[in-house]
Formats: sequence, structure tokens, C-alpha cells
Amino acid sequence: MTNVLQALLSGLALGGIYALVALGFSITHTTTKTLNFGQGEFLVAGSFIAVATLLLLSGKGHTGVLAAADVSFARYGLALVVSLALLALLGVVLYFTAVRPFVGATGMAWVMSTIGFGIIVQNTALAIWGPGSMAMPSPLGDEVIRIAGAGIRAQEILVLGVTAVVMLALDYVLRRTKIGKAVRAVAVNKQAAALMGINVGAMVVLAFVISSSLAGLAGLLIAPITTASVFMGLAIALKAFSSAIVGGLTNPRGCIAGGFLLGCIEALVGLWRAELREITVFALIILVLVVKPEGLFGQKPFEKV
Repeated sequence: MTNVLQALLSGLALGGIYALVALGFSITHTTTKTLNFGQGEFLVAGSFIAVATLLLLSGKGHTGVLAAADVSFARYGLALVVSLALLALLGVVLYFTAVRPFVGATGMAWVMSTIGFGIIVQNTALAIWGPGSMAMPSPLGDEVIRIAGAGIRAQEILVLGVTAVVMLALDYVLRRTKIGKAVRAVAVNKQAAALMGINVGAMVVLAFVISSSLAGLAGLLIAPITTASVFMGLAIALKAFSSAIVGGLTNPRGCIAGGFLLGCIEALVGLWRAELREITVFALIILVLVVKPEGLFGQKPFEKV
């Protein structure tokens, strides 16, 4: 039972990362019916920008080795602000260069354009920081906290806490505020939203800003757990997209649930047979697509006639 609890705690922390990135997929899909297939590289960018910010604040240049003393709460918070700001800007650039030219057009040109944009981001990071991974100490230290015999690091608790706060806040904004209702109106019907005086273009750009910022936040949170690497984005993005598909791509709450579900399943299966984790995750996706294509919490699309 201790091993099971250990796997669940680790799975929840990993699922929080999947949920953040999956939520970004959901927001852009509902507003523009497109997806940023370079989302994993945005997570990479968030990780390295945060590490570079901490290195610069420590007087070590943009490359080097961070010591535990270099990562205080104040510096970690500043790295968060810098990472979110630059990723939000990157999201705006992505929309205007790789998405907007193809919105409403036939074909899937936006798929290749977003993949290409992600490759540009990844190779830019590779040129600046190199192929090696960079460690980021947690501002909470490396102490392991014991819960009923199972161990969990303070950074993993921070991941869960931040993820929960961000998701609750975003859910409140989308459902209770005028801006959130405007975003949802654009997602339902752009023409009707425009007739009601909503700036459709601004809402779409806001969706990409939020999506990119969520990827940057996920990168900052996961860096102290796995280290920052230019090659980690694809695997996380695939799992996050899978989470969105399982939970329901058009349902933000479903994407969150899907992220935590896949994280726990992956951890529990890994406890039994590590080599079966990927097989189990993607077999589950196929099963969901066959049985309930709209996702576990999604709704079947319908059109009024």
C-alpha cells in the first residue's frame, strides 16, 4: 500500500503538469479550432528562460550551474514573472505568424506551421543553451516529506498547489467574469460575438497568451523535478494532448481531470511494469476514441437546422 500511495502522489504531481498543458490545448482549440502542436517546445522555453533568469540573478551569465543558495523564493518568483511574460509574447508571435494566416482556410496548413514554429523554438534553445540538461534546485529544498510511509518532495507539493490555484482561478475567470464570458462566446460563435460588441481578435490573441503562459508555467514547475532539457517537450506534449483527448478537448474541466487521470495511471502501471506505461496510456486513448470520441467529459457536437 505504501508503494501504491507513493505512485499516486508522484502521478498526481506529474498529472498536474499534463493538466496545465492540456488546458492550453483546450483554450486554443475552442476559440480558433486550431491547436499549437509546438506546445511542448513552449514548455522547454519556459524551463530554460527560468533557469537563465536565475543564473543571471546569481551573476553567472545565461549558462552555468545553479546552486541551492542561488534559488530563493524571491528569485524563483521573478523567474516566474519573466518566463510568463516572454512566453505570453511568444504566444502572440505564434498566433500572428503561424496560426492567423490559416484560420478559416481549408486544409491543415496550420498543423505544419505550428510544428515548424515549435521546431524553431527548440533549435533556438539548442543554439543558446546547448544539448545538455540544466538542473534547477527547488526553492523549497530537496527534503522528502513522509505521508503514511510514502515520500513526496516539496517541489511536487508545490506543483499540485500551484496547479490547483491556477485551474480554480482560470475556471472562475472563464465562468464568472466578463472577459471569460467573452472568450466563451467567441468559442461558441464568432459572428454572434462580434455582433454583440466583443472584440473577437483580442479574445483569440488572449487565448494564445493564456495557452503559452500555461506551458511556460508547467516548464518552470517541472524543471526542479526532471531538469531542463531541450528534448523533454515532445513527450510531455503528447501526454498532455492525450489527457485532453481522454477528458474532452472542448471541456477545460475534462482536460484537467484527464491530466490527473493519465498521470496516476502512468505512475501505477510503472509501479508494476515500467515498460508498459506508454502502451497502457495510448491504449487507453484508443479505447476512449472508439467508445466515446468526444472524451469522458466532452459533449457530442450538434448543429441546429
